[in-house]
Amino acid sequence: MRLFVTGASGFIGSAIVKNLQARGVDVLGLARSDASAEKLHQQGVQVMRGDLEDIASLRSAVEQSDGVIHAGYIHDFSRMDHAAAIDQQAILAMGEVLAGSNRPLVVTTGTALVSPGRLAVEQTQPVSGGHPRSDSNIAALALADKGVRVSLVRLPPTVHGAGDHGFVPMIINMAKEKGAAVYVGDGANRWPAVHRDDAAELFCLAAEHAEAGTILHAIQEEGIPFRQIAETIGAGLSLPVKSLSMEEAKEWLGWMAFFASIDNPASSEWTRQTFNWQPTGPGLLQDMREAGYFSR
Repeated sequence: MRLFVTGASGFIGSAIVKNLQARGVDVLGLARSDASAEKLHQQGVQVMRGDLEDIASLRSAVEQSDGVIHAGYIHDFSRMDHAAAIDQQAILAMGEVLAGSNRPLVVTTGTALVSPGRLAVEQTQPVSGGHPRSDSNIAALALADKGVRVSLVRLPPTVHGAGDHGFVPMIINMAKEKGAAVYVGDGANRWPAVHRDDAAELFCLAAEHAEAGTILHAIQEEGIPFRQIAETIGAGLSLPVKSLSMEEAKEWLGWMAFFASIDNPASSEWTRQTFNWQPTGPGLLQDMREAGYFSR
């Protein structure tokens, strides 16, 4: 079996590739740069050069594969509409090649798009008109009616582990620059979390077993109060920890203020029961203390 993986050289994608290879699956990985291509070659991955805007390369790769794990995304938060449009275009292009085959297309998305302030569950469907990425999710799920075994894997705001370069390292760097770790208000807003190896395992399970139209949650911890994250950063950097108003947070954190203040508890109970997915990695706060987050 061969699967095409977008984002194959990334933090989560590389863990997915490793997991697939352990299962005996051949991987064809999308590489945008020479450095990414070389990294994939060293992992024993066949390379398709191109990017998410290169529709011809995407189509060619899917034609050569038994399914797709779409873990790539343009993480440009200054152009979210553009990134979401490219994502939707790529999903539809790959879906057209898969149409009528019942081959898997596993699409990455996030719990932060779902019911902020309330427990997000797998049965909650994406709604148009919210986050720009929601329309991309809706378009993906619609491919189920065209004979594509499409599924969504929702990731939490933080997928952690050694080599993480996501939101938590960004917040750590801001604390270093400004001399304090911060949270918004009382810091009771909750972030779900998952270790990247556990997330990678779920992507592989989705490709193997998820029925068309399934939504899965890669959630290990349902909701860590953000104040605890800030306190762990403060302890790790020997810096003070303080509360900010939302207006102060916008000055201090910029666009990250939205994510630092979001209340996004999320459940994976249905995912665990349905796919026998049992996360085994360390929790976020332990990982921050032990996986080199403060020594970079």
